[in-house]
Amino acid sequence: MDKLKMHSQNLTEANIDKLAALFPNCVTEARDAAGELKKAIDFDLLRQELSSSIVDGPQERYQLNWPGKREALLMANAPIAKTLRPFRDESIDFDSTRNLFIEGDNLEALKLLQEVYLNRVKMIYIDPPYNTGNDFIYDDDFSENSEAYFERSNQQDATGRRLVANTEANGRFHSDWLSMMYPRIKLAWNLLKDDGSLFISIDDNEVDSLKKICDEIFGAQNFVATVIWQKVYAPKNSAKHFSEDHDYIVIYAKNAASWTPTLLDRTAEQDALYKNPDQDTRGPWMSDNLTARNAYADGQYEVEGPTGKVFVPGRGLYWRHSKANFEKLIADNRIWWGADGNNMPRLKRFLSEVSGGRVPQTLWSYKEVGHTQEAKRELLDYVSFKNTENVLNSVKPTKLLKRAIKIATSANSDDIVMDFFAGSAPAGQAVVALNMEDGGNRRYILVQIPEVLPAPEDGFETIADLAKSRLRNFSAKVESDSNSQEGSSDGLKLDVGFRYFKIDTSNMNEVYYIPDAVRQDLLSDQVDNIREDRTAEDLLFQVLLDWGVDLALPITQQIIAGKTVYFVDGNALVACFDIGIDEDFIKQLVGHKPLRVVFRDAGFASDSVKINVGQMFKLLSPATEIKTL
Repeated sequence: MDKLKMHSQNLTEANIDKLAALFPNCVTEARDAAGELKKAIDFDLLRQELSSSIVDGPQERYQLNWPGKREALLMANAPIAKTLRPFRDESIDFDSTRNLFIEGDNLEALKLLQEVYLNRVKMIYIDPPYNTGNDFIYDDDFSENSEAYFERSNQQDATGRRLVANTEANGRFHSDWLSMMYPRIKLAWNLLKDDGSLFISIDDNEVDSLKKICDEIFGAQNFVATVIWQKVYAPKNSAKHFSEDHDYIVIYAKNAASWTPTLLDRTAEQDALYKNPDQDTRGPWMSDNLTARNAYADGQYEVEGPTGKVFVPGRGLYWRHSKANFEKLIADNRIWWGADGNNMPRLKRFLSEVSGGRVPQTLWSYKEVGHTQEAKRELLDYVSFKNTENVLNSVKPTKLLKRAIKIATSANSDDIVMDFFAGSAPAGQAVVALNMEDGGNRRYILVQIPEVLPAPEDGFETIADLAKSRLRNFSAKVESDSNSQEGSSDGLKLDVGFRYFKIDTSNMNEVYYIPDAVRQDLLSDQVDNIREDRTAEDLLFQVLLDWGVDLALPITQQIIAGKTVYFVDGNALVACFDIGIDEDFIKQLVGHKPLRVVFRDAGFASDSVKINVGQMFKLLSPATEIKTL
């Protein structure tokens, strides 16, 4: 039941609505006296609409601008004092998997991964909110400078639930969506390899705005294509105007000049077009036109067929080959004159000479890559729902994602596929499924905010939980199939696991970042700069982040002189966060000659031991880099 307004009509808003009906191009978003965004009229454009000559106004230039753009840029660059905390119990094959699942705000995740995966990700696929008026978007706070943001991000509890409904009644409907997307795409660009690419699912609501911000971040010259995906198999007769049967996938390359798509497998229908009516020993072939409309000096001549009939290319047409080359083709039996030898000559193109694949096209039928109902059925195969309202409407079919991943990656190259709007994790499932099909060793990084589901479910409360459940059940199904155990060409077991992380406050106490907060009476609490609730493994992964070491590298543990020591990728990095480290322990550890070694700053038995550590490594393992936290 609606409530009474209890106030008179706002005539300004009514007048804006009237003008918007007459001049929709003059409607914009602007700040009011209180700094809030609201619908407004661009009076410069309105004056031009009402004038028969050019009117004075601000200098024109080609750009995309909206209220909050500068703040969005600030948000992309502002630092955070957060970390990734590993959760073994929520992971699968933690010690051996190379896949990562991160629960938390994707803007924060992208910032945390900047150093580790800079220029290392081959493909990023995202399925962001479409901004239909019913979506939830990230409530990023742009009302502070980078120092204030840094301080808040360290002290604020990491709930991860920073979503707000973006309805069409919102005065900054488009601006909020653009401000959310801009910093995330900007940070994503940093992660892509030079031959990497970005695939974004979107619909008509924001496809134009999305292309503009991608043009600005990637450069318009690096736009590759806009794919049209036929997402439904039957028209919606309830549609007001047209049945919306498609979505888009907008594709940009980090460097389009050097980016090359992987060819798709040829279909049986394509191969069936090749016949062999003349029993040519070279096998099936199909005929191709020998004429063209382009001017060609040597392309105007007569050709005599096997029955004596003479052919010319036709008015305004030219032969594609010179007369000398044409005669060579005839001698090689590569010209088809028809069954009776009286037809216009055509070139025989043999199936055996066709390349091993087909160039991707921009129209993807649901028959090839699936539709929305198929996507929901896939989700229900791996997740049991008590409440139907929790079944995600925007989920994508894995066949669609496998098509995109196949185009953007190579099977045996350790390519990283990232999705930081992971949803129910169809991208993770698609990576594993594609590896099963072609023996590839791709790996994934997924990020999903713990958005609360509309209704409570047994076993999971958020979309991140839902995604984790889907990946777990999919993994169990794959491993139960004995034929999937040899999933890669080198005979290694298929990687169906993932390391699960949650974004949290830094492992360091606040005073580590905000020394001004220390008072005389608090000094006794600052003997240790590590938070009390953090484990050695928490510290290890913060070290990996800070040092820019791959979070998916294998990790082993050893007990040396009674201390727990972590070895990352052999001796690439060695870490010990125990206390009471003495010289006997160091003498044994230095024998491993690690490339990097890290200790807890308060972990040394004495100051003299701490001093001697550097000297011992300098003498016995001079290449080792030493750090403390």
